[in-house]
Amino acid sequence: QVQLVESGGGLVQAGGSLRLSCEASGRTFSRYSMGWFRQAPGKEREFVAAITWSGNFTYYADSVKGRFTISRDNAKNTVYLQMNSLKPEDTAVYYCAARASQAMGVMTYNYDYWGQGTQVTVSS
Repeated sequence: QVQLVESGGGLVQAGGSLRLSCEASGRTFSRYSMGWFRQAPGKEREFVAAITWSGNFTYYADSVKGRFTISRDNAKNTVYLQMNSLKPEDTAVYYCAARASQAMGVMTYNYDYWGQGTQVTVSS
């Protein structure tokens, strides 16, 4: 069982930056690939970024490539999402998710555990 708690969301102006954190419970965090997803009002939850359990490989949605960076610190049981050059269309609730596999996933059903989400609002 893994519990995930996100933090770091908030209100930021367009062009600004935020760093989201997701802290996981449990001693086997390093055996989970991690992902970030987001869900805007009235829309389906969508993939943002993923990272393998080693941290050696990452993958991004085209909409955030070059602006967002996913990373992890297995010693701290934490995965991060650094978001730069934020746009109003990035406004959403952001969720982290854990997958009991070394392979990354881009679909919500690929993941076994989810956090409660953190709101990110980008004003124009």
